[in-house]
Order: sequence, then C-alpha cells, then structure tokens
Amino acid sequence: MKAAEAVSSERRAYYDRIDAYNMAPLWEVLHALVTPEPVSPVRPAIWHYDEIRPYLMESGRIISAREAVRRVLILENPGLRGTSQVTRSLYAGLQLILPGEIAPSHRHTQSALRFVVEGEGAYTAVDGERTTMHEGDFIITPPWTWHDHGNESDGPMVWLDGLDIPIVQMLDASFAENGNAEQQMITRPEGDSPTRYGHGVLPVDWKPGSKTSPVFSYPYARTRETLEHLRKTDAPDPCHGWKVRYINPATGDWAMPTMGTFMQLLPGGAATAPYRSSDATVFVAVEGEGDSRIGDIVFAWKKRDVFVVPSWTTVTHQPKSEAVLFSFSDRPVQEKLGLFREERFGK
Repeated sequence: MKAAEAVSSERRAYYDRIDAYNMAPLWEVLHALVTPEPVSPVRPAIWHYDEIRPYLMESGRIISAREAVRRVLILENPGLRGTSQVTRSLYAGLQLILPGEIAPSHRHTQSALRFVVEGEGAYTAVDGERTTMHEGDFIITPPWTWHDHGNESDGPMVWLDGLDIPIVQMLDASFAENGNAEQQMITRPEGDSPTRYGHGVLPVDWKPGSKTSPVFSYPYARTRETLEHLRKTDAPDPCHGWKVRYINPATGDWAMPTMGTFMQLLPGGAATAPYRSSDATVFVAVEGEGDSRIGDIVFAWKKRDVFVVPSWTTVTHQPKSEAVLFSFSDRPVQEKLGLFREERFGK
C-alpha cells in the first residue's frame, strides 16, 4: 500500500472513531467554513408581478384571510427552495387581503416590514394605532407588537412582507401568540406616532421601548418628495443614483435593528456603475422600468416586480427612464457585527 493511501486509510478510521463522540476534524472542512470571499447558495432571481398576480388572486378564492391567518405566497430563492428564505437571512412574501377581510391580530418576536405593492385604503394596526396603506408606503411591525390588517376599500390590497425569520430561527428565539380578538383595540388616533416622534421633537420624558423606530409608517409621498429634492440639488451617486435610507428619528440609527430599508431614484438612460456589497438585497420596482445586470444575468423589470441580488455579486441598473426602487437587506446586522463590506467599480 502506498504511503499516501495508508495515511488516508488511517485518517478515515480515525474519523470513524471520533464520529461516535459527535466530533469531526476541522482540517477537512476549514476551507469551506472560512472562505476568501462570500460563498452562498443564493441565486439572482426575479418575480414578475404580472406573471404571479393571477396566482395571488387565486389564493383569495381558495382560502380566507381568517383561515390562513396570513394569506401569503412566499418568494423562495431558487437556490434555497424548501427553506422559506429569499436570502440566507431574510424572508419575503406577497400578502393579499380582499375587501371586507381581516387578517387577525397576533404578535411574534420576528420583525416585519410591509411595502405596499398594489391598492389603496386598507389598514394595518400596530399596538393600538392604525395607519391607512398606500402604494409605495413602508410600514414597520416591531417585534412582539400586536398587529392586524383589514381592508375597508373596494379593491384587493397586496404588499410585500419582509421578515428576519431566518435570523430569529438561527438564534432559536422564535415566540408567537394569537390575540384574543380578531382586531386589537385602537387606543391612539391615526397619525399619532409620526406626529409625536417624527417632527424633530420628542415628548420630554419619552424613553425608547425597543430598538425599532417609534414611527411605524413611512408614506411614499414624503419619501418621493425627498428624492425629488435631491435630484434637483445634488449630483447622482454613480452606483445608486439618489438614494436614501429609512431611519429611526429618535436615534438616527436604522429604522429596524435587523433589516435596512432604502429607496432610490435612478436617472434614466445610462447604467449605474457596477457595485457589490456583502448584504444580499431584495429590490422592488416602484416606478419605471429597466434592466439590472446581476453577475452575468440580465433581468428586465417594471413596476411591482421583485428581484434579488446575492451577497458580493456585482449589480448595475439601467432604467429606460427615471425609475424608483425600494430595497431591504440585513445591513444593520452586518454593520453592528463589523462584517459589512462594499466595493465600487468604474466611474
């Protein structure tokens, strides 16, 4: 027997013996655990809203919002099928609520964002305060807060749910509880939280109860106004156009502790400079249409389409005319752990 084969045979026998004690040799897997650059099963992917909307509406015929608790079609990354994950750290799904329906009250330790994709006039209620939903609005459900949804409009409402379910699952920190009633008691008038916390002042004795923004509804009209102001006064960033991040107005930190949220206005005609970052990112087209090259794949998108850019994968956007994109990622977690990296190319 050759010397190398003898060593290999001896090692295999050794590995078999230590396996009985629930141990394994690091040197056999170190190269896969500590990689020179991110290695992920997440793939570039897109969900064209026009293609998937009929299935979403069909779900409204086969199950009620009450029976489903949350009638959602999960957007599973093609590299993560069976995991309910859009990226390794994030969950995404499209939720439908029809006229007259109520999605009953519950709470959980997972943080959730709602980004309104279609419809006007439904509401979400969070810890005793309702907000009316409009297309493009970004709405927060902080962890362990009672929340329910209702649709008092005459048309369907669809929003994108983004949650940190995989992060909470990894930490084995999931708790959930159903409410005693379908709808929680409303204790504050609509608009209370932005008036109380979002105008550059705070009640003098106010103390933060969580790391999440005390303002839970960020209307698109205000965000769009800010982007338009930046367009008129500032040159566009080569990689991002005019881009803003949603913040907690009480601290200046991210609006949510586990998910960073952004809105960007892209100038039409020219492609952005190539960019990559360590946070896999979910995008939603809010206005306009265009193409995005993600790695070696080009995706054509238009309003309401959802697409994913994996970690450390180069992306360029080329809208046909001015376009607006909403996006979210796990950047706040990466920044707090000192893990976030980004790289710009060209221009």
